[in-house]
This record gives sequence, structure tokens and C-alpha cells, in this order.
Amino acid sequence: MDTVKRPDKRAERSRRTREKLVEAARELFIAQGYGATSLQEVADRAGVAVQTVYFVFRNKRTLFKDVVDTSIAGDAEPVATMDREWFRAACAEPTAAKQVRAHVHGTGEILGRVAPIMPLIASAAATDPEIAAQWPDGPDPRYTVQHAAAAALIRKPDARPGLTVETAADLLFGLLSPELYLIFVRDREWSPDTWEDWARTTLTAQLCAGPMVPVPLSQ
Repeated sequence: MDTVKRPDKRAERSRRTREKLVEAARELFIAQGYGATSLQEVADRAGVAVQTVYFVFRNKRTLFKDVVDTSIAGDAEPVATMDREWFRAACAEPTAAKQVRAHVHGTGEILGRVAPIMPLIASAAATDPEIAAQWPDGPDPRYTVQHAAAAALIRKPDARPGLTVETAADLLFGLLSPELYLIFVRDREWSPDTWEDWARTTLTAQLCAGPMVPVPLSQ
């Protein structure tokens, strides 16, 4: 007789508790900063005992790292950006223009989550060496992602002639940066949709060949 595997209720409760703590911490870190936020405040916002926070994360540094990682990914699944379905689908688009559209949209969703906490990472790392150590020096993971996207894009039939992987990666890295996103969306109060339209239009002009213009016949 086949047995039906029942859902692990304890694991599901643990997952929901972790998600509540990460979301509570994210809200508090953004509102009042990393240094000014206590684990007791996180526990109160999440509706749990402070001992639960220590049990799940051990300390505030680990909790902060989880907030950052979850903001980038959009969930707690241990799947790298380049293995995410949206990224793979964008790179598989048949034309450079379609890849740019899909890539900007997917990146925009990430930036909407990540950009608000970027200043927190810098300030927390400046005051806590152990936090800085969680992001060791080396190749910027964001550039690695954009380089992979650029490598796929330049092979498309409508990629700008002569475009190199390095130039395409630099353009994607710069124009889709959290810093530039914050300038437009936070400082200049653009809507995310307006930013997306601008980024797509700008990158399409830089990375894709222009429309074919018929050459008039000589009279």
C-alpha cells in the first residue's frame, strides 16, 4: 500500500517564522538603520519572542545577511541569479531587443527590493568589520551576472555590430545599478515603470542595431 507523505508541519512553521523575521528586520533596517535596530524590536514586529530570533539567526549580523540575500533573490531558496528562471528565459530570447526587455524587467524587480537596502550595507559594513567580511573583496557578483547576460546578447542577430562582451557588460552594469535606480526612483520620484521604460529604451539604443533604413534608388 502506497503511503502519502504528509507535509512537515514543523518545517513549514519554521519557514514561515523565518520569513516573518526577515520581513520585520528589513522594514526596521530601512526605517531606522542597522545600528539603531535591536533584535527585540525585530521580535516585537514579527510577533515572536526574542529568543526565537537568536535561535533562528544567532545574531543580528546573520539576520542582516539573510535580509540582503532574500532581497536579491526574492525568496529564501538557495538558487543563484543566473540559475533563476527569469534570467535563463531572458538569455534564451531570440533577439537582443527581446532579451533587453526581459532582462530589464527582471532586474527592475530585483532593484525594487535591493536598492533601498544598499545604503544600509555600506553603512553597516563601515561600522562592523564582521559584516564587511560577509561580502569579501573579489569580482562583483552583480557584474558577473551582467557579463553572462552580455555574452548571450552579443550573439543575437540584432546585436549592435562590433559590440564586445565587455562593453555590453559595462553598460548593463552601469545603467542597471542600484545607485542609478535610487537616483531616479527615490530622489527624482520616478515610478518603477517609468524607470523600466527609460532603462529599456536606453539599453536598446546602446546594445541593439538600429532599424534597417532602405537606401533610395538613384534617379
